[in-house]
Amino acid sequence: MANLGGTFTLGGELPVTRMGYGAMQLAGPGVWGPPRDHDTAVAVLREAVERGVTHLDTSDYYGPHTVNALIKEALHPYPGSLVIVTKVGARRSEDKGWPPALSAEDLTQAVHDNLRNLGVDALDVVNLRLSNAAGDYPVPMSLAEPFGVLAELRQQGLVRHLGVSHVSAEQLDEAKAIAPVVCVQNQYNLAHRENDDLVDKCAAEGIAFVPYFPLGGFSPLQSGLLDDCAARVGATPMQVALAWLLQRSPSMLLIPGTSSPEHLRENLAAAELELPADVLADLDRIGAA
Repeated sequence: MANLGGTFTLGGELPVTRMGYGAMQLAGPGVWGPPRDHDTAVAVLREAVERGVTHLDTSDYYGPHTVNALIKEALHPYPGSLVIVTKVGARRSEDKGWPPALSAEDLTQAVHDNLRNLGVDALDVVNLRLSNAAGDYPVPMSLAEPFGVLAELRQQGLVRHLGVSHVSAEQLDEAKAIAPVVCVQNQYNLAHRENDDLVDKCAAEGIAFVPYFPLGGFSPLQSGLLDDCAARVGATPMQVALAWLLQRSPSMLLIPGTSSPEHLRENLAAAELELPADVLADLDRIGAA
């Protein structure tokens, strides 16, 4: 299983497995507080790395702080091959909300929180995630000011590479004019295809596209078609959904999350699944619907 979909090199210098792991689900309910089962959470992180995963996605506002502390406990000192990608641009409120936190002070504090809680001197990749109270997509704003803050922190050596999240193609271009962008993290899966053009743009420009919620958003009708495709290839529906993403674009990187060792193994095995043309055509109908 060491292939894990092959590798993609972020920023020309950080090779990562295309099948990675997202750590958000290791927090407690509502992505708040410690995990329900601490020892299992540690075991999942260690097994992911032991099975060859080199792309780990996290954020210090998962918990907050608890997931990064768990990663440090489980994996520090980190293997040289492991790339940890984090994100900033929000904070956690006492009501367990996710209000935007895009000021220079907020972003600088967030970078330092990630550095401290992960136990590193520099962060491999930091994504600027745009959001607003209305939940708009795309968020109607210029990202020049907040992305410029992160670009300055990169110049200081605290961050190696930068990415953007929850952005439009125009906002991606705006960021690229300020500093190199190595990845885009937007919602995308079989059923939610509004970022199709952005997926293709990233592939053409050598930028990783990292879908969040890669397994979310299926209605019963769409799930029925997915179940049929899965039965035809002898895999689970979620494995087929992940395999479809890997075959969708050569610059697609996956970060499915789980707190279960069994689900981790199932997700990683999806990287070995080659979907035939007729199955791919039927799966494309889900997004068209």
